[in-house]
Amino acid sequence: MSTERACIVLLCGLLCDEAVWQAQADALRAAYDVRVISFTREDSMGAMAARVLAAAPDKFSLAGHSMGGRVALEVVRAAPQRVERLALLDTGFEAAAEGESARRAPLVERALADGIEAIAATWALPMLAPARRADAALVEPILAMVARMSGPIYAAQTRALLGRPDATALLGAITCPTLVLCGQQDGWSPPERHRAMAAAIPGSALRLIDDCGHMSTMEQPAAVLAALREWLAMASTQ
Repeated sequence: MSTERACIVLLCGLLCDEAVWQAQADALRAAYDVRVISFTREDSMGAMAARVLAAAPDKFSLAGHSMGGRVALEVVRAAPQRVERLALLDTGFEAAAEGESARRAPLVERALADGIEAIAATWALPMLAPARRADAALVEPILAMVARMSGPIYAAQTRALLGRPDATALLGAITCPTLVLCGQQDGWSPPERHRAMAAAIPGSALRLIDDCGHMSTMEQPAAVLAALREWLAMASTQ
């Protein structure tokens, strides 16, 4: 009888490392083979997706936060038969919007010129629900996480995001059990985008987390973990 545990792959977002998933990964490791992937070398969605597929077993459950959700969609595009279930957290599906490059450029340029610490608070605080931005116990680990990155990493990840494919047509072809989750106060990737995503993915489950911004896994770790446990209980169609 096989004792091999089911695998969950958790994908990190922009300027995030394993800390963004720590609460959920620590809890789930008791029952699952949990692998967390951050992207510090790749500068395209295709390269990021290829890295995930190279690091994952033949079949796995896949969850992506923010940029990681966009990578997750590219993994599904490339190898849908390998993804047993999919979770998309605080993310999106459209190609880059007009003017997005110009909006992102000033922070990237400052990070390259002055170091990543120079933009950490400017980047991170708007990601949080307004009521959470003065919570030192939340903010300090996020700033420390950003500080472990660098200007060149930020620039590479931004190139990947700006070159992302439009996944609109892909959504309707997703057949595995899918969770779409978002903070109610996510101003970066708002609830209405997630409602549209959930409506386009057949049979998907939508969860909106209150008192929560874009950094849902860290702002409301228990609520996100509960949603993931429900998702992992969904029967796989693969």
